[in-house]
Amino acid sequence: MPESDRYEGLWQGFDGEWARIARRLIALAEATPHEQFAWRPAPGVRSTSEIYMHTVLSNLYLLSVTGPEFPPELRSMNPEKTVTARADVIGWLKRSLEAVATARAALKPGDLSRKVKVLDREATVDGMYLRIIVHANEHMGQLVAYARMNGTALPWSE
Repeated sequence: MPESDRYEGLWQGFDGEWARIARRLIALAEATPHEQFAWRPAPGVRSTSEIYMHTVLSNLYLLSVTGPEFPPELRSMNPEKTVTARADVIGWLKRSLEAVATARAALKPGDLSRKVKVLDREATVDGMYLRIIVHANEHMGQLVAYARMNGTALPWSE
């Protein structure tokens, strides 16, 4: 497919930005000590592992709206509460980030404007990808704040 058909408008920057946020999320998760995965700033607020798993679930759910199947093994559990071990969280994080990159790379011209149904609304495939990247960046900011509150150095700021 010609490069111009693949990366028009907003999409010229998506892949680079997705690679950037993916690298940073993984680097921060790997820099965070295992005991900090259970840390939360206050009762009733998501812990570090819960934020990562919330991001994983959102990536995979929003992606599933566009076509790729949501992992069946995540349907039968409450992953935000049950997937808490650092290695498991990082494994799911990598899997979800790669799933988005792989699905995005497989899109053909015209796929981005395809209508999809999300909850009770109509949206487009490009709207889902935009929501995925915005949501990942939103929680990246939250994870940066958690890291700083716990004295974890940001790997990309050294």
